[in-house]
Amino acid sequence: MQSNVLKRHSFLLKVCFILIFSFSLSFSATLHAKQPIKALYIPLADHYAALVAYERYREQMKYANFEILKMKNWDLLRAYFQSGKADMAYVMSPLAMDMYSKQPNFKWIGLMHRDGNALAINKLIKDNIDLPKKRINRKPDKQVAYALQALHQSRKKSTQIAMPHLLSTHSVVLYKYLKNYGIELTLTKNNKIPVEAIAIAPPKAPAFIKGQSNRATPAAFEQSLPWADVVETGGFGYIAWYSKDVLPWENGHVECIALATDLAIKNKYLATKEVMDFIKIAGTDIEQARKIGGRALDEIVIIVQKHIPEHTRDAIIASLDPDLRVINYQSLNIDEAGLKLIMNLALEADILKKSIDIELFSDHRFDN
Repeated sequence: MQSNVLKRHSFLLKVCFILIFSFSLSFSATLHAKQPIKALYIPLADHYAALVAYERYREQMKYANFEILKMKNWDLLRAYFQSGKADMAYVMSPLAMDMYSKQPNFKWIGLMHRDGNALAINKLIKDNIDLPKKRINRKPDKQVAYALQALHQSRKKSTQIAMPHLLSTHSVVLYKYLKNYGIELTLTKNNKIPVEAIAIAPPKAPAFIKGQSNRATPAAFEQSLPWADVVETGGFGYIAWYSKDVLPWENGHVECIALATDLAIKNKYLATKEVMDFIKIAGTDIEQARKIGGRALDEIVIIVQKHIPEHTRDAIIASLDPDLRVINYQSLNIDEAGLKLIMNLALEADILKKSIDIELFSDHRFDN
């Protein structure tokens, strides 16, 4: 009988041990489970580092289950992010500052790239200037500005230039370029002013230029790469200049920035930081691939076209030209002085209606 009691005790101890061990494993797995980090992006060269991070490094991430979601336009991205449906978003800096001024429930955690947009013109404008054959020699001199002024005098209408959004770094760059030569820019319909900025989603910008050309109407767009390269390599538009020459800045001017919600930072800090860290690593990958060329660059092209098939191989390679360096993926830590430059010009141009506290907006814990 005593033997049976001992056997029962032994059996119960084994059961308890198994239960405790199983609970321990379950608790450990829960403790170290990857947390979902959903990030929103637009199909631009600006966001290539996020695509490379997703394809190359998401399986290596210890804390983050990294997801990316492509948005059709900036207003949709804004609404989706501010509805709380995503943890991160990659956003043009003036738009991000406007969002923050209205609903400050997120922080700036890093850059997605530096420089990276260009002015593309159609043939009706190009015929009025002497455009250098090599893109490296195309600078923001007076030619395009004076051509726009002359067209205004002859047509008595504003020439429309398409921006990805009126609240964009592109609008700031165009304002600065025209201001350098005494030309006015309007953000609303006003045919008394030579140039009107209008909002057109990046993927639709090439069709805008082509359509206006078919109507014998001068037109241009300032968009992120590679859309300017798409029209030039496609033979129906011309790159006039690059933003890096209009707004020179150490390491390149601030453009698209990475945002993370306060909730993601509070509840998923390690996962959020891990994603941002791998985006910086992916940026280094792109920089190395553009220098090496060959297979290394082909791998980047394959990744981009998997997510953005409308970006042609020729346009991607042209955008990443190592000699031009018109976009770069280095120095992606927060740059408060660089953002202040954009903010002050945006306020001056009435693109932004109010300033923000950039120091409060920034979370430097994400800097490397």
